[in-house]
Amino acid sequence: MALFDLPLAELRTHRSESTEPEDFDAFWGKTLQEAREHALDARFEAVDTGLSTVQVYDVTFAGFGGHPVKGWLRLPAGASEPLPLVVEFVGYGGGRGLPHEQLLWASTGRAHFVMDTRGQGSAWGGGGGTADPVGAAPAYPGFMTRGVEAPENYYYRRVYTDAVRAVEAARAHPLTDAARTVALGASQGGGITLAVGALVPDLVAVAPDVPFLCDFPRATVLTERHPYREIGLFLKTHRGRSAEVLRTLSYFDGVHFAARGTAPALFSAALEDQTCPPSTVFAAFNAWAHEDKAIEVYDFNDHEGGGPFHEAEKLRWLRSYA
Repeated sequence: MALFDLPLAELRTHRSESTEPEDFDAFWGKTLQEAREHALDARFEAVDTGLSTVQVYDVTFAGFGGHPVKGWLRLPAGASEPLPLVVEFVGYGGGRGLPHEQLLWASTGRAHFVMDTRGQGSAWGGGGGTADPVGAAPAYPGFMTRGVEAPENYYYRRVYTDAVRAVEAARAHPLTDAARTVALGASQGGGITLAVGALVPDLVAVAPDVPFLCDFPRATVLTERHPYREIGLFLKTHRGRSAEVLRTLSYFDGVHFAARGTAPALFSAALEDQTCPPSTVFAAFNAWAHEDKAIEVYDFNDHEGGGPFHEAEKLRWLRSYA
């Protein structure tokens, strides 16, 4: 697929038409307050992986509703003092994988925490192990419409809350430096990163790659690809509920979190990306509130974005922050 979205010059000024709920901040303040009524109870169990340069810990902590959420913490072997911390969120359908995977960030001398996404981890990669014990009204297969009848019930309320608690859990380990914490992720992980970048006020940097969960009013009518298409298929059956669904989604739109971003940010977008169309990514980037921000554009790439080339760019960029 060649270019299908706005020209690059228009992308650089594009703004979302998503309407921010008046009680957006109150909704998330109450959500996190309720989550913190449960003890974090972060537990770290060393794993024998056979690796000689990286020590891996199997992590369990209390997320939304006090539900147990898994993660991996990877540290350079022999670390003896607090290290800069990278907290990573994974893409749609994936899980935390296996303990010997994803060694890049620990190889740079940083601590690396990867969160398992509740209810996912069954579509690709090494899998996951975190259940989502919360029920929901009838929804199209996938995660995009689970609980979409009300913001309080929506699936991503639980996921975003888990993500904030994941940062808190990672910071609870004595070999991580809370004052040098970075959040990053690609696709769904990028969308979660945007939420964390707003809900955790003291990060030193964020790096959302080709982020998902942005500019819902445009994304749901622009692309036929899943996961956004799940929403259209739900509405195809549940006629007349578009306004209700878009209202729920507005509480989870990366554009509104971006308007509250408090850390330097490095975004990426791909101009042939039909999964997370570039205009939806630029809508979040243009809304990002911190003045220290940049976006790398990959002209002829689809949802793979910059791949290893962008990893190299992040390695270079993060040297200034953590």
